[in-house]
Amino acid sequence: MPVPHDARILLCSCFKSMELGGAAAALSGQLAAPLCSQLCRDEVGTYEAALGEGMPLIVACTQEAPLFSEIAEDMERPELVSFVNIRERAGWTADRGDIAPKVQALIAESLQAARSTPARVQEVVSDGMCLVYGRGQEALDAALALEEHLSVTLVLSDWADVLLPSILPIPVFCGRLRSLGGSLGSFEVVLDRYAPMLPSSRRQPDFGLTRDGARATCSVVVDLSGDPAPLTGPDRRDGYVRADPGAPAAVLEAVRKASDLTGTFEKPIYVSYQADICAHSHAGKTGCSKCLDACPAGAITSTGEKIAVDAGICGGCGNCAATCPTGAISYRYPSRADHLTRIDALLGTYSGAGGSAPVLLVHDAGHGLPILTALARLGDGLPAHVLPLAEHAVTGFGHEAMLSALVGGARAIVFLADPRKQDEFATLEAEMTLAAALAGGLGFDMANRLRLVASDDPDALAASLGMPVPSALLSRPTPLAPVGSKRDIVRLALSRLQQEAPAPTETIALPAGAPYGRIHIEASGCTLCLSCVSACPAGALSDNPDRPEVSFTETACVQCGLCQSTCPERVITLEPRYSLSPAALRQTVLHSEEPAICVSCGTAFGTASTIARIKEKLAGRHSMFRSEAQASLIEMCDDCRIQTQANMGSFSGQPVSGGFGDPAATGHAPRPRIRTTDDYLQADRQGLSLEDFLKEH
Repeated sequence: MPVPHDARILLCSCFKSMELGGAAAALSGQLAAPLCSQLCRDEVGTYEAALGEGMPLIVACTQEAPLFSEIAEDMERPELVSFVNIRERAGWTADRGDIAPKVQALIAESLQAARSTPARVQEVVSDGMCLVYGRGQEALDAALALEEHLSVTLVLSDWADVLLPSILPIPVFCGRLRSLGGSLGSFEVVLDRYAPMLPSSRRQPDFGLTRDGARATCSVVVDLSGDPAPLTGPDRRDGYVRADPGAPAAVLEAVRKASDLTGTFEKPIYVSYQADICAHSHAGKTGCSKCLDACPAGAITSTGEKIAVDAGICGGCGNCAATCPTGAISYRYPSRADHLTRIDALLGTYSGAGGSAPVLLVHDAGHGLPILTALARLGDGLPAHVLPLAEHAVTGFGHEAMLSALVGGARAIVFLADPRKQDEFATLEAEMTLAAALAGGLGFDMANRLRLVASDDPDALAASLGMPVPSALLSRPTPLAPVGSKRDIVRLALSRLQQEAPAPTETIALPAGAPYGRIHIEASGCTLCLSCVSACPAGALSDNPDRPEVSFTETACVQCGLCQSTCPERVITLEPRYSLSPAALRQTVLHSEEPAICVSCGTAFGTASTIARIKEKLAGRHSMFRSEAQASLIEMCDDCRIQTQANMGSFSGQPVSGGFGDPAATGHAPRPRIRTTDDYLQADRQGLSLEDFLKEH
């Protein structure tokens, strides 16, 4: 199957250590030269000639990429060259099967990755201010080594074995780290028992008076204390470097790494946030907090109604985007559309080229490639049907991508993860469980189709890949268009699976916490106050402007629970499930009542049952509604009630019988007339007492 791109390709068998004849024949129309065997040595002229043609060029070799890049720089054409690894990922294998479909698939996927929209970046500036915090001579030696590259301050947590040099080019303090926050370029440090070292220190460091709560900022932190990390996600926090002070090699590596952390850096903004569809909170009620619970780096915090993502702390694990039910947080490294397109390019090209029984191997680029390399060099390599897909983080792989890959032809998906990142796995495992429940609910056998291998051992990976390949899920793989939200993609995938489902059903039961389902309203207790409608962030609940009614669209419900926590009557319950019925796409009435009709103007307002209950409790019993005229106010709309109250209170300046100005109706004596100075003067002129004057007037 031709690679869908205008680039020319150079294939090399690496001194005939790979059998690429079939791949070269399949790609003959796009090869820049016949199959090579020593492209980086005797045939380097072939590379130079191909580059000289001025066409985009793909070199199927990454080991010698530095050499090829240097030649391209000399020829002033570095932008034309890209590289793809087919040797460790395909060619070096003990599998005698045809690797040509896999080679074509790897090239197609790399081209699609190159066309992906790049993530936005932010500039991070580090001024080189570095805090070295640790104990003993190891911390002092590390600080002195870093002083040549950074502006170092040393804080000693223990100094029993420290031997001070005759020249000390760095400031030294004692202290205990209370808290640490921030990231590269903007760390905030709080120290207790903090004091400067006295210049007169002789046998060991001596310090002045200590104080607690000392605050400082810095750009880089090197932690050699051996204590537990003072912040979440320490291994993913840019600018924070730590090592065991008892391991000299680790300390040396920490010094090397920290010495480069000065200047201006570009960091990807891994996720984007759309606040208007966030289901975190409403009116002081907490709903969804999945992203907060899933973030291992502590980059996400609650602002009350919404959440905030600190791009400086975010390490791009993708947990938040994978678990977000509304899509308010979405991954951008790559975007969902680019991600699914890469998967489709890999599986579609492999299948179109005649490949069979594909197993998708998803791995972190940094952790997985060394394991694949070790497996290729020291073991049997990857089987011909295993298609590796490198990701920034496997944990960003959501259930919609899993279902899309399975519908697209993958027999199984194996996730190779870094065992040091155990705190990231809960979300991935939950997404695997959800994908298995959705497909398994239609009767498909999901055993061994979704597997997690958290290991550094190539043999453990080989053992997992050596398991029997499950049977085809569908008779005909169906690529899904990567358009719409994750919920749209899931519905497309399930609709396709339903066509060949062993146990067709319109309703799939799901585990608690699933982002799909419906709600139930206990009608007898509902007053149709519509608090649930105003709280729903996904538009799943709606009202009717013409009558008291609440409607529900099941496909929009994310089971955030805001309607349940907002309901004052506590009559709402949630049911996690997935409905494939067409009715789930339409509004259905959950609860409706006859409207109350204003007895004055005939306008509909409120519910008839609620007005009837209020009248039953108040009419003739409450002091404000004792008479029939007063009780009628309960059955009026707001406008008529206000107008009637005003009219009942006064008519031509006199109290009206039965109105609120009627003393008999209220049970109170009439308010006495206000006496003025003019009343006294007129009574005196007429020779009357004030009381007699007031009676006559």
